[in-house]
Amino acid sequence: MKIQVQAGETVIIYELNNSAAARELYAQLPLITDVESFSASEKIFYPPRELSTDDTPPADAQRGTLAYYAPWGDVAMFYEDSSGGNGLYALGKAVSGEDGVGSLTGTVEITAVD
Repeated sequence: MKIQVQAGETVIIYELNNSAAARELYAQLPLITDVESFSASEKIFYPPRELSTDDTPPADAQRGTLAYYAPWGDVAMFYEDSSGGNGLYALGKAVSGEDGVGSLTGTVEITAVD
């Protein structure tokens, strides 16, 4: 499963793992949502519905990681390495465009990639 996050000319492609949370995020696509800056290492957005963390591995919070932070119900796109934290679950990794994550602002469109 792959997804595309796009804002204007900026396009990031993530390859999702096969966890319950990743499958549930994929099932909610397409999404048009706002992206916010969080800390100095990630951009976040909120999916319409919470994701199940059953069988979902913890995230390493490294550059290129796509993760779900269960306590707040947000999806994090890491553009710098971070210390992560409890409740952070791995959804996948960027396979292209990861240099653009830090510049994302405003509204993004998230779609499935064939």
